[in-house]
Amino acid sequence: MVDLENKFNQLKNKLFDRNFSKEDILLLEKAWEFAKLAHIGQKRDSGEWFLAHPLNTAIYLADWKMDITSIVSGILHDTIDWGGAKSEDLVQEFGHEIANLVQSVSRVSKAKVRGNDNEIFVENLRKMILAMAKDLRVVVIRMAERLDNLATLYALPVDRQVRFAKETIEIFAPLAERLGMGEIKGKLEDMAFPYLYKSEYERVLKESKPYYSNAEQHIKKIRHTLLRRLVENGIQAEVHARKKHLYSLWKKLNRPNINWDFEKIHDIVALRILVNTVADCYAALGIVHHTYRPIPDIGISDFIAQPKPNGYRSIHTKVLGPQGRFVEIQIRTFEMHEQAEYGAASHWAYSEAKSKGASDERLEKGLIKVDENKLRWVKQLAKWQEEISDSEEFLKAVKFDALSDRIFVFSPKGDVYDLPVGATPVDFAYAVHTDLGDYIKVAKVNNKIVPLNYKLSNSDVVEIIKHKNPVKPNNDWLSFVVTTTARRQIQKRLREK
Repeated sequence: MVDLENKFNQLKNKLFDRNFSKEDILLLEKAWEFAKLAHIGQKRDSGEWFLAHPLNTAIYLADWKMDITSIVSGILHDTIDWGGAKSEDLVQEFGHEIANLVQSVSRVSKAKVRGNDNEIFVENLRKMILAMAKDLRVVVIRMAERLDNLATLYALPVDRQVRFAKETIEIFAPLAERLGMGEIKGKLEDMAFPYLYKSEYERVLKESKPYYSNAEQHIKKIRHTLLRRLVENGIQAEVHARKKHLYSLWKKLNRPNINWDFEKIHDIVALRILVNTVADCYAALGIVHHTYRPIPDIGISDFIAQPKPNGYRSIHTKVLGPQGRFVEIQIRTFEMHEQAEYGAASHWAYSEAKSKGASDERLEKGLIKVDENKLRWVKQLAKWQEEISDSEEFLKAVKFDALSDRIFVFSPKGDVYDLPVGATPVDFAYAVHTDLGDYIKVAKVNNKIVPLNYKLSNSDVVEIIKHKNPVKPNNDWLSFVVTTTARRQIQKRLREK
């Protein structure tokens, strides 16, 4: 327990460093004492004290710049289900907001006693989506506790390991991606990977080692050169090497165009340049291209000018490094980097709130609300959970639409639309407005007429040429649309007389 007390003091120091008030620190201390009493004598399956789990959960939340309510709820989140506390105890000691948040996390964690794995999976998913729609902090706390649980997954029976890992990779990691929590997504996938795909994990771990090592040596030389050039040009910057996450590497190696050829993986170790301002980002890009020749066929991805739907901002470029090797370089501000790592958990609306006069204290403590427009998909998920009673249809809607890999496309007016990979102009039409699908005559992508089953790509400009009057959708559209909105609207119109 001495180690846990030391760890708790480290947590307190994190909050002191972020200028939390004395009242906040006292609340944290009170929660710690409450949790110690609720979990007295309890141990985990791994043999360590149970109290380590809620403490580790709270530490993750503090690292992600969450508010004091979330951090305290992280410490208390198991006191009802696994400890000796009651709901009324939490209300009395900590108030309704913390009690409600703890109870919401608790409800999401409970699975059906009866039913097969898939039914339990869907039931948990439905509960989590409902809770997310009411308070996003519920899913962020669940992300934190899941990361800690993955660290001791070895202590569980194999069937529970597989189920837990599957849920992590298919639901929690994509959720983290959509919430802009890139680093958290990578950690979740890498920790679940060996439990779900053991032989594949061992293969990629073994075969990647020499390539990681060679890439790191190569990147080290480029890093020193770029640091010197940036300093010479008066740009304050940090330059870091970033290793590709193992699970992400495995997925990329399995692509048909790569087919386990490591020489075709240009970002196994990439460089990341962090600067102070957006202007410095573009100045740094110029220095990079002046130092190393950019690869024209691959091009530059400017996610600062055109952010990803989850709020991600950065410039990506590929250059020809020493010895003719391709190197990926990312350039972003420190603020963008924090948002890219921790997304919604790290006050997504930081810059917008700052421009609107939010105080530094509120910004530092992470009390800024997440931009509602970037979370419309959460409300859409909650709506589907109410409308779709069939478990298989609901799971398909979540996994292959809401939480699938994303692209973003533009209308001719420049409006951005967030769609799953594989989306077509018909999916786009229904995303713009459910009525627009009834008027589709012709589709144009980048000013060229395309078939309606054409697969859209990132940054395409899509235009729908309309009929004068509404026309019933074609039944064949159901064979190629991928969004739940399009599918349900087409089916609805086809049923109408």
